[in-house]
Amino acid sequence: MSGTDSARSSISLKTPAKINLGLRLTGLRDDGYHLLESVFAPVALYDDVDLIWRDGRAGISFNLCVAQDAGLPRALADVTEGPDNLVVRAAEAFREASGMDGRLEISLTKRIPVGAGLGGGSSDAGAILSGLSVLAGDQAPAPAELHELALGLGADIPYFLAPEPALVTGIGERIEPIAGLPGLALVVANPGISVSTAEVYRLADALPDSLTAPDPGSTMRAISRLAGETGDWAPALGDLLVNDLQPAAIRLCPEVGLWLDHLRDVGAVGVGMSGSGGTVFGVFLSTSEATFAASTLQAALEHDVEPMNDAVGPVPWIRATRILTGS
Repeated sequence: MSGTDSARSSISLKTPAKINLGLRLTGLRDDGYHLLESVFAPVALYDDVDLIWRDGRAGISFNLCVAQDAGLPRALADVTEGPDNLVVRAAEAFREASGMDGRLEISLTKRIPVGAGLGGGSSDAGAILSGLSVLAGDQAPAPAELHELALGLGADIPYFLAPEPALVTGIGERIEPIAGLPGLALVVANPGISVSTAEVYRLADALPDSLTAPDPGSTMRAISRLAGETGDWAPALGDLLVNDLQPAAIRLCPEVGLWLDHLRDVGAVGVGMSGSGGTVFGVFLSTSEATFAASTLQAALEHDVEPMNDAVGPVPWIRATRILTGS
């Protein structure tokens, strides 16, 4: 090592959010982890990660900002900046596994809501591991080791090492890429409330019939076979977007159910909840319809509700977006 403070290499990454096109709980392991079956689909909502690897004293510096154009209310922008941040933990784990020396500078710009069921933190961590693998070159862990490293940080982080539409099973570590999923136009909405994943799972366990028996002909595989032609997928979609965590999330946050109704009211052909909530989404027949629906909801919100801020109550967050198919 030269001892200088020059940059060895750098990389900039856009890290996508994901939605769950259905989520079924299929079992409970002895260690308390839930077995699931879900279709994960990345969507065109991104955080930005910049990595710079420099010569110099070993260490990690981390700079975090929340993009003002993201319009995130305070409840959905509460990100820790300290060593407990998942991005920092991912970087530390990679350094230990690879033996990377020097200094790592990380800048994270948040646009994906926090604690919203969209996987923003996991996506950022997956991007850190993937980006550092590029910077480390031959020094990077092997793909299988990187997968285990990601799994040790969080059950759904392995998916974000290379996010694409996939059937995800196990506790989130078994990833089967799927082809043929159309680039569905969406409106995603959050009532402005961060829902506790642990509380949702705890309540779901207490509710009757919360587990779904695994079935090779499941709705998850039916979703993965959706064709791109409107007439083929639209009529059946509403029956496929089943999330076993939704009843528990609605009990904890009734606004989740209200926003599902709002999306139906503006013409969604199917609605669902992503992850453990509280973000919900509606599927629309075209990008223009999704954009119009998001504008309609935003206008209704501004017309019917006094100017809001976090001092008087939650501020909903609404965006039109689309599924990223990789094609």
